[in-house]
Amino acid sequence: MYHHSGSVTQQAAGSPTGVLDARGTDRAVAMVYQRCTWCGTAMYHRLLCPVCQCSELRTEHSEGIGTVRHSTVLHRNTPAARNVSLIEMAEGFVVRGRVMGPPIGIHSGDRVRLSTAQDPVRGEPVFQMLDEPFRAWT
Repeated sequence: MYHHSGSVTQQAAGSPTGVLDARGTDRAVAMVYQRCTWCGTAMYHRLLCPVCQCSELRTEHSEGIGTVRHSTVLHRNTPAARNVSLIEMAEGFVVRGRVMGPPIGIHSGDRVRLSTAQDPVRGEPVFQMLDEPFRAWT
């Protein structure tokens, strides 16, 4: 059984391949995206392929692993600073979302994974860092 909220699909508790969420229940998280049936381009929330303009798009599920391509810190309209990041997913599409953690600690090249959390304000996907990046302090 799947529960759908925006672009993130969550499988009901008891999945053997799930991710442990904050409440301690087993829950698989998958991001839904599209792939053009004509040229094979992967995209996120489109009506037409941005490359060939084809309208025949099939729905696929992402593994939820990606790399931060750009991250910026926003201070307006929020009580605290937050980040907005562009994440390039392993399947080849780019999605806008938020990475958990201190906003100034997120950099291009950081590897992230889709989280079970959801952004309550924007409804965008939320990601968590896969590993602690090594930063040389000079």
